[in-house]
Amino acid sequence: MTKLLAFLLIILLTTTTLSLPANAADIANGVKIFDIHCAGCHINGGNIIRRGKNLHQKALKKYGMDSIEAITSIVTNGKSNMSAYKDRLTEQEIQDVAAYVLTQAETNWK
Repeated sequence: MTKLLAFLLIILLTTTTLSLPANAADIANGVKIFDIHCAGCHINGGNIIRRGKNLHQKALKKYGMDSIEAITSIVTNGKSNMSAYKDRLTEQEIQDVAAYVLTQAETNWK
């Protein structure tokens, strides 16, 4: 999903009468967090350190990282070459960036 589509989705959700939980992911915030903390290694969903372990849907499924829970866990705690962000990001920010990653993976980072 492009940044514009993510923005439009947020506008749609915030202007309807839908009641979202207080911890609902904020994709626009996820974009900002990704650009600051993740894009250095994961530009366009890739991985400059371990190419096969990228953020594209096929790889996320292969490695069991295709859910909010799995992505928030690895962002929070890190694993192998992936740094932990629990001391740098709030739980909500981690949820936001995880939602953004899943959204982008669904559209092949376009």
